[in-house]
Amino acid sequence: MVQYSSPPLDLSFAALSDATRRGIIDQLGRGNASITSLADKFQMTLTGMKKHVQVLERAGLVVTQKVGRVRTCKLGKSGLKAEAEWIEAHRKLFEARFEVLDEIISEMKQEGNDESAS
Repeated sequence: MVQYSSPPLDLSFAALSDATRRGIIDQLGRGNASITSLADKFQMTLTGMKKHVQVLERAGLVVTQKVGRVRTCKLGKSGLKAEAEWIEAHRKLFEARFEVLDEIISEMKQEGNDESAS
């Protein structure tokens, strides 16, 4: 079996597979936030939010900085560029395949119309 290895993408897509983590990314898109404020916003424990933020941090999607007792989160610098490029490449692949399928279906319909006209 062939296995493809792309650890950064694996980490990103795994991190983004969770609705709460996608919500955190959305929230941080509006501005930086402390882990405490994120925990309050998502109505979860501080420990639970820390775990979500750690997953996002390992994927490079979020960066945290501790100042005093407050840990502030912000979006990572890379954004979702690599992920968007991967998705776009595969979108184009699917689009090309669907175009071929549309052509085959049109040909089959045309053949069916030709046969019924005879």
